[in-house]
Amino acid sequence: MPSSGSGHHGLEMLPLRAVRHRPGYHWFVVGTVCIGAFMAALDASIINIALPALKQHFGVRMHVVEWVSLAYLLTLAGLVVPFARLADMMGRRWMYALGFTVFIIGSLLCGVAFTLWFLLIARVVQAVGAAMLQANSVAIITAATPPDQRGRAIGFQASAQGVGLSLGPAIGGALLSFLNWRWIFFVNLPVGLAGTLLGVLLLPQDAKPAKRERFDFAGAALLVPALVALIYVLNMGLKEGWTSPAVVASYAVLALAGTGFLLVERKIPFPIVDLRLFRKRTFTLGSLTGVLSFTVMYAVLLLIPFYLDNVMHMDSLRSGLYLTIVPIGMTLFTPVSGALADRYGTRMPTVLGMMAACAGSLCLSGLGADLYRLLLVIGLFLVGLGIGVFTPPNNSSVMGSVPSDRLGVAGGILNMARTLGMGLGVTLGGLCYQLFLDLQGVVDEKSAPAPAMVHAFHGAFLVTACVAAVTVLLSLARQGA
Repeated sequence: MPSSGSGHHGLEMLPLRAVRHRPGYHWFVVGTVCIGAFMAALDASIINIALPALKQHFGVRMHVVEWVSLAYLLTLAGLVVPFARLADMMGRRWMYALGFTVFIIGSLLCGVAFTLWFLLIARVVQAVGAAMLQANSVAIITAATPPDQRGRAIGFQASAQGVGLSLGPAIGGALLSFLNWRWIFFVNLPVGLAGTLLGVLLLPQDAKPAKRERFDFAGAALLVPALVALIYVLNMGLKEGWTSPAVVASYAVLALAGTGFLLVERKIPFPIVDLRLFRKRTFTLGSLTGVLSFTVMYAVLLLIPFYLDNVMHMDSLRSGLYLTIVPIGMTLFTPVSGALADRYGTRMPTVLGMMAACAGSLCLSGLGADLYRLLLVIGLFLVGLGIGVFTPPNNSSVMGSVPSDRLGVAGGILNMARTLGMGLGVTLGGLCYQLFLDLQGVVDEKSAPAPAMVHAFHGAFLVTACVAAVTVLLSLARQGA
């Protein structure tokens, strides 16, 4: 940052004096961060509904067009932790505002894409911007919010994500019906412009670091391919086969880069991920339970559409309406949970949240009975409610356990936990369904009889309930309130 002259004076004017001296200034910060959380979640959920239209427009097969989603996910997974470390070193405020700008540019390029290759490159640019936003969001809130209001603040951020996830399919469907697929990306532009402006005007100045630290280029060079390989395996192992050349190559990259990363991080003075953070029980258990909670949710989100299609023969519109029950449950209860955590501590809501998710999975394991519609609604709502109640206090406890100069990395690890949980959930759900079909002697799942499919879904949801139960036990094991 400039230390003298007009540039310094200009920076001193920001954030706006009319806002920063208000007693509730941190809520302006939370609101600004919520715009980024909403936009990123909306983009994540809106793209899947556009894939069939993209397939038709570019004249390619479905497994090719799926790279529009996968390229974004792999880039985001690889860069969120390195960007979090850079933000800790150089400042979160400007990186967050820059993240909005990069996301806007990526969205514009996606919207004007004339070939699939151009679209894939534009999606990578978009993901770079999203990584800058996600690497900073929870860290900015934690740094700006008093500890006794942190849970509620993180709850509002999680609620904004829930709203984005809920509205994505509906907004995407409307845009595809009345306009075309390009508007799936153009819709980000006004939201991103508003977020950029508010970020510059309202986000707090970063405290100057106590000591100058070097960026760990060696660690980043090993971490990025390790994370990309891991997410690729989790997302493509089922589709391509666990022994396909690309998946086997990913195993090798993960093993070599992961081992090298751990060796490097133990030796250098300023690691990209301070492994000493994992000596803290609260941080380690919070990160692990974060992975498992999203594993539960995304296993459910994978299995339910197949159940509604293959067993109930439900059309896509009604199926989509049922699926919105999960993010609606999240959206309604994240602010409530954050307030409970501020008042009673983080352990109780994390335990209650995962107990609700476990109960929801058990309800879903009873599908096929006469009350299937009631069980479906209750089960999906309890899963969404449970993840909504669990996430804010869990994130609050993790962020509260690390020093201020490591908030970005902690927030990046929480975002990685969510991404890992998404991949694990998809893999676990698909593997369990296939396993329970195999146990019944079904060779080809496409020709599986309805009773066999129902039993396979029951077994898969019971496994999901077991994962939620393990998460409850781990949440009980965390130290303190």
